[in-house]
Amino acid sequence: MTTKDEIRSRHRLSRAALLPADLDAAGNALARRGLAWAAGLADAGQSTFAAYLGVGSEPPTMPLLAALHDAGHRVLLPVCEPDLALSWVYWTPASAFVRSRYAPIQEPAGERLGTSVMLGVTGIFLPATALDLSGNRIGQGGGYYDKFLAALAALRRGGAAAETAPVPTAAVVFDTEVLPAGSIPAESFDRKVASALTPGGLVRLTALTEEHSGGC
Repeated sequence: MTTKDEIRSRHRLSRAALLPADLDAAGNALARRGLAWAAGLADAGQSTFAAYLGVGSEPPTMPLLAALHDAGHRVLLPVCEPDLALSWVYWTPASAFVRSRYAPIQEPAGERLGTSVMLGVTGIFLPATALDLSGNRIGQGGGYYDKFLAALAALRRGGAAAETAPVPTAAVVFDTEVLPAGSIPAESFDRKVASALTPGGLVRLTALTEEHSGGC
């Protein structure tokens, strides 16, 4: 089986070949699809969603962040902390970004909140470089999100949300980065993802069904 590093490297090369117009089109499509997913989860009301800022040749998420904000949702973005921990900051279009001390990303400036703030989140948009239809995800290789998702699951089991379903997750990738089931090696610490959000639509992973509705 192809290793995670090999898959990650291959997809990074493909991303680097994308033209600015391709990225702009992808960002606009992701905003439409992601907003539709959020609206369904929030039952057409207003809620809170965790997301991230896609930079460089990553799938652009700034249009999605703006769309969520304009729809009245609150948006949380991650900040990398020591020991592969994540904290969270509420984002608005007026928020400033600073270079992370621990990862090659831009992070929002503001009050940092712990994992417990995620108990009020309706859905989570995750970064990824590839996914397969079994729900396995390849991130950037740092391990921040696997650790965060494990901590959130433990928090929900021990708190008021015990016995409830996990928070819905959608990892953001390009259409060609959703791979056949079993393509990505799974390790004991990996956390499965429920859906992939692509410019072409929402792909249900663990249920192995695809939703590519042209209406959202």
